[in-house]
Amino acid sequence: MKRLVILGSTGSIGVNTLNVVREFPHKFKVTALTVNKNVEELAKQVSEFKPEKVFIKDEVALEEFKKINKHPVKIFSGPSGLTDIAKDDDYDIMVSALVGFAGLAPTIEGIKLGKRIALANKETLVVAGELINKLCSVHHSEIIPVDSEHSAIFQCMVGEKKDDVEKLILTASGGPFLMKSISELQNVTVSEALDHPNWSMGNKITIDSATMMNKGLEVIEAHWLFGLPQEKIDVVVHPQSIIHSMVEFIDGSIKAQLSMPDMKLPIQYALSYPERFSSSFVETNFPKLGSLTFFEPEFEKFKCLKLAFDVLNAGGTSPCILNAANEIAVSSFLKGNIKFLDIPVLIEKALNKIENHSSPDIETIFECDTITRNYLRSLTN
Repeated sequence: MKRLVILGSTGSIGVNTLNVVREFPHKFKVTALTVNKNVEELAKQVSEFKPEKVFIKDEVALEEFKKINKHPVKIFSGPSGLTDIAKDDDYDIMVSALVGFAGLAPTIEGIKLGKRIALANKETLVVAGELINKLCSVHHSEIIPVDSEHSAIFQCMVGEKKDDVEKLILTASGGPFLMKSISELQNVTVSEALDHPNWSMGNKITIDSATMMNKGLEVIEAHWLFGLPQEKIDVVVHPQSIIHSMVEFIDGSIKAQLSMPDMKLPIQYALSYPERFSSSFVETNFPKLGSLTFFEPEFEKFKCLKLAFDVLNAGGTSPCILNAANEIAVSSFLKGNIKFLDIPVLIEKALNKIENHSSPDIETIFECDTITRNYLRSLTN
């Protein structure tokens, strides 16, 4: 039985991870759950899965949890609470499902313990990919991707040699604005941007999908996960989200991983690898699918995607600047403080303003993140 720590247990990845655990109660045991402030859902999870520990970030929510929780559990809180849980050597797999830069520090602690990291927090590799890979090598930790695109590539690469890969092909749904012109995006509302056609996700990642920044972050993540240069990573828009990604080999063959959109499948694979467990989560009926279509991404319309390719080429702390600026810009859009098309404009301003350090250590990365956030807040408040 594998013991799990789930960082972000009330988000979409966390909830789906618990759905997998529920399907395989003799395979997995939850030892710790962490949340920001959704303690009503956390209390239900504690009642069912009976973890030994929980972390609650929000202080008001923490007091509420103490009132509604009916089961014995050790409660962590405060600035170090999340990393304290990650440092505790009583688990086998860390499901890193926090949103944004917040996932970096606890994921590093899991790596230092030599744990398997089921990684849904793409920002960890975006901002610190080189350092993360070095830590994994030193501490014999393994990262198994949970994002559907990277899981697809990972599955296609099993049994293959990296030298035989011609290209990684990440598929993108195109989000809710695929068929809209740039002029039509001038005044889109938050609710329109949150109306994703295929996936049910949290607000931040849904906006990232609408801008295609999500795909840009995935390009950077793929570079560090699979050790391939930018020129061997491509993006194809595939609105149906049936082909989750592909690998083209030097002989012209292409492998693809296909299924109906359901995050439980890549989560289950990350937990069970190298085994595959039989489940009834996903059923794909090809005759009912009709046609599958593909398009080139429009870099002029989706400028965030182009910026991501640019910072991958620039390296250093520029991906950190990109990520921090995007997090603040998306938050500002969700609050109604800026327009949708302001997001890439603000990110580009940050990239032009803030110094790019070519060989950063972890302290420099954290400092760069703080400087970028402060700069973006000065532009959006």
